[in-house]
This record gives sequence, structure tokens and C-alpha cells, in this order.
Amino acid sequence: MDDHLWQEYGLNTSAEYKYFYEPGSNDTLGHYDARFFNGILDDEKKAEVITRMVRAYLNFFDENGLETWIAHGSLLGWWWNGKMLPWDWDVDTQVSDTTLIHLADLFNQTVVEYSAADSSVKSKYLLDINPWARNHETGLGLNIIDARWIDIGSGLYVDITGLRRTIPEEPYIWQCKNFHRYRTEDLFPLRKTTFEGSSAHVPFRYDAVLIEEYNETAWVATKFHNHTWYPDRAEWVRNGCRNAAG
Repeated sequence: MDDHLWQEYGLNTSAEYKYFYEPGSNDTLGHYDARFFNGILDDEKKAEVITRMVRAYLNFFDENGLETWIAHGSLLGWWWNGKMLPWDWDVDTQVSDTTLIHLADLFNQTVVEYSAADSSVKSKYLLDINPWARNHETGLGLNIIDARWIDIGSGLYVDITGLRRTIPEEPYIWQCKNFHRYRTEDLFPLRKTTFEGSSAHVPFRYDAVLIEEYNETAWVATKFHNHTWYPDRAEWVRNGCRNAAG
């Protein structure tokens, strides 16, 4: 047992339990938070909810001076056209361990109401920090997601993972609990950009980060997951869509 975690936070690492639960384990059900799941959304509604959720998340972090950046599949979507990949069901972001603990100390369980300037739709979101976020070890692998920004109305969420420098002999390496590794110079300083129409940040050497995770194929493949890339529209379009040709 880690005495520090037990004495300060009541976390017994020898009895680790899974904090975040999903209503299922397949590609669809595995991307909803079970507590707020109200049924599977169709593609159009899903895209609408995710766009609004991303904007609310980025707006909250910006308003509170909190650093976060786009990661994994969301970063790949950003590279193509500044949007989520249409077949991707959740949003991936990262924060430093310092920011993660700051979130846990000051913002855990915050409920945020958001309404875009051009919309009358109001949505509520829960910022939920996993108690096991304070444990730097992977443990049983049940809690590699450190926090979530959850759309209370649907259960869709933004996954938030913390990066830490935990290897004394390699202080320039940042790592998450799922063993993704990054060099300091690949991450920082972050680049300011836009994502889903909102101000956002991405790693400084985003190209190196993407190639390391997905290899060069991700940059050139224009047909994937039943979608085709149309450069004249700068959009991924589902195969068979009647308006695919523009």
C-alpha cells in the first residue's frame, strides 16, 4: 500500500476499484458514462452534442486559466480539418500532472452550464476527477483515465489524462498511465489553434506525436471507417451519403 495515498486520500492501492463505468464495452456503448446514459445518439445528434461539449470544455479551461491540449484521435481529427473524426465517439485531451491536481483540489465535481453565443441550447457538464488520479502508477489498469468532462444530458464525455515525469533518469519524458510517452520538446510550448470552432492548443511538434502513435499512414489514407476524405470540402463523408460529391 502507498502510505501517502492511504493516509491523505483513503486510497488503498491493493484494493483498487474502477471509478468510471460505461454501459457496455463495444465501440459505441464504451463511449458513454453509465451514470448519464439515456440511449445511443444517431450520428447527427452525436456530432452536435460533441461539438457543443468540446466548446464548453475549452471555454471552461480558458476562462479559468487552465492548460490543456488535444490528444490521440482528436489530435488526428484536428490535423485533417480542425474537427473531430466523424466516427470518433469521445474526445481525448491531456493535461500536466500539476494541472490535474489543481483540478482535483479546486474544481472536482463542478457542474457547468454552457450556451454558445449563436445557440439557445443550454447544456450542463460535470467535471469529474477520478480519485485514483492522485496515484501515479498504472496499477491494475482500471483507472488510466484521470478525469472526465461529461455531458449530463447524454453521457458522452471528454477523456482527460494527466502526463507525468516519473522516470528520474529521463526527466525529459512525460508519460500517462497507459504508457504513451512524449518528449518535452515535442509537447511544449503548446501551439495555439482552433478545434471545433473554439480556441485550443496542440503539442508543439504535433507531427512527431501523431507519427509516433499512428505512423505515416494516418496522414495519407483518404478512406477509413466507412468514410472518404473530400479535399474540396475538407470533410470526411460517410460512404453512400447522397451529397458526398458536394
